[in-house]
Amino acid sequence: MGLWIPFTIFAAFMQSWRNAFQNRLSKEVSTSGVTLARFIWASPLAALYLAGLYLWQPPQLALGIPAFTPKFLLIILLAAVSQIIATALMVVLFRLRNYAIGVGLAKSEAVIAATLGAIFFSAPLTWLAWVGVLIGAVAVWLMSNPGRLQELSLGTVLTGLGSGLAFALTTLWVREAALMLGLPFPYSAAWVLLWVISTQTLMLVVWLAWRDPATLRALWQRPKLVLSISLFSCLGSLGWFTAMSLETVAMVKTLGQVEVLFTLLISARWFREKLGGRDIAGLILIVLGAVCVIFA
Repeated sequence: MGLWIPFTIFAAFMQSWRNAFQNRLSKEVSTSGVTLARFIWASPLAALYLAGLYLWQPPQLALGIPAFTPKFLLIILLAAVSQIIATALMVVLFRLRNYAIGVGLAKSEAVIAATLGAIFFSAPLTWLAWVGVLIGAVAVWLMSNPGRLQELSLGTVLTGLGSGLAFALTTLWVREAALMLGLPFPYSAAWVLLWVISTQTLMLVVWLAWRDPATLRALWQRPKLVLSISLFSCLGSLGWFTAMSLETVAMVKTLGQVEVLFTLLISARWFREKLGGRDIAGLILIVLGAVCVIFA
């Protein structure tokens, strides 16, 4: 079994809990505040992880400290901004539909990542993989349309696809940045994780301090919930970044759709939300689409 598989499953599990805590916070704090909660305590956690790697098993001195080129920093900035946008749209989804369906719509990320990877990143797909892509597209349609075609919510669909696109671009840029460092996989993923999260935290703190200091105070008044979001976010990103330094984004993100299974359990047992037949069918199809791409 490839090492990227357990890292991906771990990331999906952590992300499902992060989304659950974000969903709870979204009922009390603005979208920008919920987005910042994902990153605000993650930077020191990422720094501790990176330091722990070097203390535990330092790489060769020549590879110890990578060169951060202007191109690398640009890719980090693009990934950081893209993930902020993706997270903000995810929070909007929580308010448009229930928790499980919001996550399911954003899971269009896997379909988009596979398509972009095939077109722009020299990662062509087989016919079975394209079957998985089509199944994923049908799943998104089912989950965004609770009734007849006339009742289809275009705003919900566009928000979900926008979140998926932004997440897909984030993962593609993160993998490219990790490959540029030329370090063994734990170290390259850890450096990229620290750079991305620190950039996001700085940008959001400065923005909110200038435009919406009340949101910063609201986060300060909810320390346990904010810390929980940052912790699970950091652990999830650690899993994603490590897996993507070992395998292509399309493979990682399609397997990562097992997150919808964790999401269903959390939605049913914690939020007491009920899903309709179309919703469940859509979630099942997302998993089937992922399986097709993995075995392609």
